[in-house]
Amino acid sequence: MRESSHLSSVTSLAGAGLRLAVSRAAETPTSRGTPPAASARVLLYVARTPDDALVEHLKSRGWSVLVARSAHEIGRLIKPATTCAGIVDMASFAVRELPALETSLRQQQVGWIALANPERLADPAVRRLIRHYCFDYVKIPVASATIDYLVGHAYGMINLCDADLPPDPTAVSDAEMVGTCEAMQQLFRTIRKVANTDASVFISGESGTGKELTALAIHERSPRRKAPFVPINCGAIPHHLLQSELFGYERGAFTGAHQRKIGRVEAANGGTLFLDEIGDLPMESQASLLRFLQEGKIERLGGHESIPVDVRIISATHVDLEGAMRDGRFRQDLFHRLCVLRVDEPPLRARGKDIELLAHHILGKFMTDSARKIRGFAPSAIEAMYNYHWPGNVRELINRVRRAIVMAESKLISAEDLDLAHFSQPQTMSLAQAREAAEKRAIEVALLRHRHRLNEAATDLGISRVTLYRLMGTHGLRDTSNDDRAAVKSDEKPEGKNVSPDDHDTRE
Repeated sequence: MRESSHLSSVTSLAGAGLRLAVSRAAETPTSRGTPPAASARVLLYVARTPDDALVEHLKSRGWSVLVARSAHEIGRLIKPATTCAGIVDMASFAVRELPALETSLRQQQVGWIALANPERLADPAVRRLIRHYCFDYVKIPVASATIDYLVGHAYGMINLCDADLPPDPTAVSDAEMVGTCEAMQQLFRTIRKVANTDASVFISGESGTGKELTALAIHERSPRRKAPFVPINCGAIPHHLLQSELFGYERGAFTGAHQRKIGRVEAANGGTLFLDEIGDLPMESQASLLRFLQEGKIERLGGHESIPVDVRIISATHVDLEGAMRDGRFRQDLFHRLCVLRVDEPPLRARGKDIELLAHHILGKFMTDSARKIRGFAPSAIEAMYNYHWPGNVRELINRVRRAIVMAESKLISAEDLDLAHFSQPQTMSLAQAREAAEKRAIEVALLRHRHRLNEAATDLGISRVTLYRLMGTHGLRDTSNDDRAAVKSDEKPEGKNVSPDDHDTRE
């Protein structure tokens, strides 16, 4: 969940302490030459014609150098769980190869440094790639020592970003809960907050948004993480069996009950019980669940013993429970017991560039489904994914990408492979609409690149922080609450007054 990092200055004196730390780290290998593999820093060098002298110099400085001569080789050499520095020689690639190269530059665990000659730097496409995906760039020819310093800085920053990120639910679920948009960052912050309490949590969101992943992430970050996490889909179990599934039964309770069965609630003792699709719970089961929540005890079907059970309840549904309560289909007192803390899952269509990020994540995970080596997504596929409404959310995206991996005829997945061909046609828009869309996209990219550090994003865009706040509100990129407006006013500085160097932005 890492954003593309900002373009730093080679000659800047800021951050001298970090430069010194990086330089010392680079100058103290365990011995002359390449250090042991356990301490070696990995560096990926991408060039059509690699510079052998540069490779040898980097190896002598303690780097474990991997050389890729094409965009295709990058994906083969990079391991998903390994962070590394990267050098990409823009001057050695033809213009027609830049789209495939861009797909490789999106690798989130690589800190890229670009090499380019003045002619290539004049190309807008190259400038965009450097601006969006690289920590820094240098004009060639350049001294090897300079490159060594720059890749050391990029390597340090890429690892620093890992330490600075919020806990990633994918680390425990190995699933599709990734994202960089503000809505997902807010979700991750909410998960951290509610995980440390024992109150009931209600997760609301459309079908396919990943509500169970959120519930599991809350459990794994709670004091109950060593105890069971027991999920039950209330809509998938027949109503006449749900009571016994929840609370269990004694031997002889009914025909066919040949032995005692422990229910899901009792099985989760000490841990977390996740009630998915709670809106489908029948009224009689609602009454039993409410009694358990009030007393903390259950009775097995056919039994007379009250059994104390200590569980935390997390529930979720795509049903409008407020409407269900008005219609008499859901008990209001049960809703207030379940919805002590509320978590709202954002739909996929509201997650902006996360759609493309998720698509690449899914592609990397299921790439082995096909014998053909899929390199990435064609521009038509990216366009179609942004234009499509995604009523099935992340679940639908997974299904479409997995099907496309198998059915694709070329090495790039197209809109046709995703069955979204009719969403890839360019839509007619006015000049004003085009300007507005470009402005919004530029703000999104700047915020993503600078991890929502508003001062840095505003500087990159060439506007003031107050103007950036206003434009974010105009384009729906922030919550325009009274608190936010007050924050903006408090950040305004009277003309003619100096701003303290300590007045830096700390928002993420």
